[in-house]
Amino acid sequence: MVVDGAIHGAVTPHSPYLADVVSRISACSSSYHQSHFCCYLAAPSSTAHRLNSTTNCTFAPVRSLPHPPATLPTAADIRPETTNNTMAGESSKTKASGTGKLPALDLDGHNLPPSPAPSTPRNGRKYALMTELVYTESSDQYNASSVPIYQSATFKQESATGGGGEYDYTRSGNPTRTHLERHLAKIMAANRALVVSSGMGALDVITRLLRPGDEVVTGDDLYGGSNRLLKYLSTHGGIIVHHVDTTNPEKVRAVVSSKTAMVLLETPTNPLIKICDIPAIASIAHSANPAAIVAVDNTMMSPMLLNPLDLGADVVYESGTKYLSGHHDLMAGVIAVNDSALGDRLYFTINASGCGLSPFDSWLLLRGVKTLGVRMEKQQANAMRVAQFLESHGFKVRYPGLKSHPQYDLHWSMARGAGAVLSFETGDVSVSERIVESARLWAISVSFGCVNSLISMPCRMSHASIDEKTRRERNMPEDIIRLCVGIEDPEDLVDDLSRALVQAGAVNITPDGFHALNGDGSSIETSDAASAEAQ
Repeated sequence: MVVDGAIHGAVTPHSPYLADVVSRISACSSSYHQSHFCCYLAAPSSTAHRLNSTTNCTFAPVRSLPHPPATLPTAADIRPETTNNTMAGESSKTKASGTGKLPALDLDGHNLPPSPAPSTPRNGRKYALMTELVYTESSDQYNASSVPIYQSATFKQESATGGGGEYDYTRSGNPTRTHLERHLAKIMAANRALVVSSGMGALDVITRLLRPGDEVVTGDDLYGGSNRLLKYLSTHGGIIVHHVDTTNPEKVRAVVSSKTAMVLLETPTNPLIKICDIPAIASIAHSANPAAIVAVDNTMMSPMLLNPLDLGADVVYESGTKYLSGHHDLMAGVIAVNDSALGDRLYFTINASGCGLSPFDSWLLLRGVKTLGVRMEKQQANAMRVAQFLESHGFKVRYPGLKSHPQYDLHWSMARGAGAVLSFETGDVSVSERIVESARLWAISVSFGCVNSLISMPCRMSHASIDEKTRRERNMPEDIIRLCVGIEDPEDLVDDLSRALVQAGAVNITPDGFHALNGDGSSIETSDAASAEAQ
């Protein structure tokens, strides 16, 4: 730091900051007289003497400093210009004041440090998302390197009338959960994040904003649980639900009106991997009704690959059970918003209904989020390898990482990656069943996003709650197989899938390899482009 023109800092002889500090001091010599700088170096006398002779700065041995400063000079300390980065969760009042500091209390009245600091010490550059995922601050009095689990239902108060403490009852708030929510808000590019006991719990909280007579516009390729909840609201809550092909914004425009209270989107959809144009649909919905809430299920992408709030969405929700956790050892739901009033309404429902995430699950999710970046990178790479393998052998593959996807360009105009969920068709339900049951590494299971690879038939499992007639009307193939790719060795995954395809009789084997069969038993010709892409 700079005090009366002197830079005070304690560094070691081999500190990576030393050369940077010295170079900055030398660079300032044209603007400030060198005698104004007094740099204290925690180093032997010989080292200090050597630096004195080369920099014209005064360096003293560490023994001459009974109480050496604890902080290093930064770019902002040396240069007159300052950065103006702000963090997610910063109040508009703070932003307007230009102080660059978080308010003393957050939206829930909790006094937590920023996580992480808004910029790096060197040059004011914002941290990359991979860094922000793992960097958390804790106000724990013992300076624990991991956020503690406050496994307590109640918190002691300071007086007989209550109040005075930041927490009173874990249903309303808990320090571990607050740390998680602050961390998620940061990585989701949101002003506020809330966590509940499951992904469907998150959607339930959001739909409680609706009132009888409200209209909801949503897709025709929804997760089975979401479809079940909307059907219940339509039957018992007086909510009018319109299912349309959300891959076509004009079909959304045809049904939205001033009565549209909410638009629910999934992109990519599950399991047909269809892409929704979030900016276009958000604009259409808000034009029809400025008060309409556009909510996007971002579970398939995660904050690592897509930020719907930046694309016009009002609410983003995810199943924390999937990629955010990554290990399928907890259930959680996440809601993120930028509007503080909307956040307060959602928090009221969470507190009133008691669906907030438990301290232990909050701690597990906070731990899982730290590895989201490396997991997603590996899973995406594996998914691309598997998708190219299947396509090169003649199967119809649905994956936005393949250029053959009909909405490839639209997806990449919004997202930073293709995710790790893909689906393919065989043309025969019984063949698909045999493939699923023949796999060994690929575990037969619902859900996705964990480190191990999963295989399933959505029409028999995750989407079985949607009746066959409705599935047929929505063009969902009964034979479709969904693959949720993990972090295993990709060649092991491909080999296991190859064996399952052969064992199930899904391919025609020739001296040149094997090719997918049509429903009539004939081989499907493979395009040269698909074969080349798989190489």
